[in-house]
Amino acid sequence: MEEKDLELIDYELVVLIRRTSLDKELGGLDRSTYTLLTQLSKNGPIGVKALADEFRLDVSTISRQTTALEAKGYVQRLPDPTDGRSSYFQVTEEGMRKVGDAKKARIARHTKLFKDWSDEERQRFGELLARLNRTFIE
Repeated sequence: MEEKDLELIDYELVVLIRRTSLDKELGGLDRSTYTLLTQLSKNGPIGVKALADEFRLDVSTISRQTTALEAKGYVQRLPDPTDGRSSYFQVTEEGMRKVGDAKKARIARHTKLFKDWSDEERQRFGELLARLNRTFIE
């Protein structure tokens, strides 16, 4: 492994994260709201602990975020039938609408960003990003 290659990757990741974090409300949702709603919409009702594990965050952080989403009407709390102390969160129709609108805005932005890339380049980049993301779970 060449250190210069790793330095390039490190620098480019920092730049990417910085540039994408400037879009605090692309599509009307901040990054954490978009991420949580996307996860909940893909995986159905899920508990705070499972969300915390998924995002590698403290339960208190996820609890605070889901409470904020609930107050906005984007998610609803469902009681856990097997454990009265626990609950699950499910995306509401309003939450689905908001995440759908945000996704459209984000896809429009990606369309502009990747307009000069070939289909093969876009596919390969997506595959490599997915591979990178999977390594965080292992």
